[in-house]
Amino acid sequence: MIVDVFYLPIADPLHNLIATMLFVMTTLTDWLDNYLARKLNQTSAFGEFLDPVADKLMVAAALILLVELGRAEAYLAIIIIGREIAISALREWMAQLGKSRNVAVAFVGKIKTVAQMTALIALLLWEDVIPGVSTPLLGTIALWIAAILTLWSMFHYLRLAAPYFRAAPAPREPSVRKAKPKPTVNPARPPVH
Repeated sequence: MIVDVFYLPIADPLHNLIATMLFVMTTLTDWLDNYLARKLNQTSAFGEFLDPVADKLMVAAALILLVELGRAEAYLAIIIIGREIAISALREWMAQLGKSRNVAVAFVGKIKTVAQMTALIALLLWEDVIPGVSTPLLGTIALWIAAILTLWSMFHYLRLAAPYFRAAPAPREPSVRKAKPKPTVNPARPPVH
């Protein structure tokens, strides 16, 4: 939805404002939904699975858009998106082992999220709104901080999961011995003896 705004036939500064407002509203409604679900005890296994996926998709789309607009470096986007994929896979694997609490969200991950959201909002907005403060510079610095914290938190989660890397091997499918193929005989030509 945010990406679509930049294809609308409207003036440039308005693209930035509308995209930023949509991103902020989406982020706030997501936070409110999570808060109310926990407070009212209305959580579900499907919701707990789907919510982080939707969050990561929204962040990835915003990062890709910012790279396309020339407002973010591709390598920073790759670091952030790559980490999200890697840690999601790690959490899924740890859940299969029954150890999902070992890689629960850490405080460094929460700080990373704040830096990341600050960066995305500032880089989407792009226009200076606070006198004397460059919104693009603020967004770029926040994105660098988010990328550094992204790597830090990734190594933190990997360190927590490391004892399980060499634990019991994954169950394998039983191997089936293949029989040697029997020579075929062409019924049109009888075998020569």
